[in-house]
Amino acid sequence: MKVNTTQMAKALDAPPAHVRLFILYGPDDGEARALAKRMDRTMGSDAERIELDGATLRGDTALLADEAASISLFGGKRHIRVAPAGDEILPAVDALLTAAEAGNPVVALVGNLKDSSPLMKRVINDPAVMACQCYQPKAADIEDHATALARDCGLRLPRDLARQIARAAAWDRAIVAQEVEKLALYLDAAPDQPKDAEMADLEAIGAGEGEAEAARLVNAVLEGNAALAATEAQRLEEDGLDGIGLVRVFKGRMQLLNKLAPLVAGGERPQQVVEAQGNAIFWKERGAVTKQLERWPPDRLATATNRLLAAERAVKARNSAGPVLVAAELIQIARAAGRGR
Repeated sequence: MKVNTTQMAKALDAPPAHVRLFILYGPDDGEARALAKRMDRTMGSDAERIELDGATLRGDTALLADEAASISLFGGKRHIRVAPAGDEILPAVDALLTAAEAGNPVVALVGNLKDSSPLMKRVINDPAVMACQCYQPKAADIEDHATALARDCGLRLPRDLARQIARAAAWDRAIVAQEVEKLALYLDAAPDQPKDAEMADLEAIGAGEGEAEAARLVNAVLEGNAALAATEAQRLEEDGLDGIGLVRVFKGRMQLLNKLAPLVAGGERPQQVVEAQGNAIFWKERGAVTKQLERWPPDRLATATNRLLAAERAVKARNSAGPVLVAAELIQIARAAGRGR
């Protein structure tokens, strides 16, 4: 079955059980590589990825079907990446599609093949295949791509910054994805490291735009207002921020509270602790952070953080009801905060 890039992205994020093979082809290799990377994220960092190429499969036409049906030695997830490849993998693909069983998904990057090529004519109408033709994008498409990737990471990028990232990446989707991921990891994993002016501006985007967008939900949860938390979670889902995006927003706040709570437990006043952080705390949120430090001692913060991380792992699991799981967990945390008054 032939699909567009949006449909393929959704399928790679939550692979349908009946699809054995995802084919990415066409003139835009960057987009094909960016789409293929979504399967890596879906399967998780602990999954085993089997790397094959066209030359290998031409010499062993049964190998692809065998790998797709095999079970990991340690019982974990497996998936298969075929690249580079072309029409030479047709016999191997035919063996895969006609095999009695195949539990491990296969993503194949087959270059700029035409729909009239032998391989594409074989797979294009097969219900066990999803094929996506990747075209050279327009500049605006790449900017939209950067914005969407950032949203998946819980960030909000202004249009001018999305354009700056796209231009620096030479309008290559795969490089844009790498740059957005590095930005998200920077803001998430290194909040205390000194930053130059450019990175300080980016941090303000992460806190001011990303967190401010969800500030009412963050504060409703951590201040014990479960009813408002449910309303805000629904609002943000309608705006496109749910699942992993919400987890990332909350992880940032929980990291901050876990860092500061021991100081309050040691006798310092919450307001004093917050003021000492200066610009590290977005100015609009300083009052809320102060209230949350008054409510959340270190042991309860640790419990809430562990529950949030468990929800994140559940979201990343294949075929999970990600947004529902995260919203439900946040409401439970809100109820726990309410009981702690």
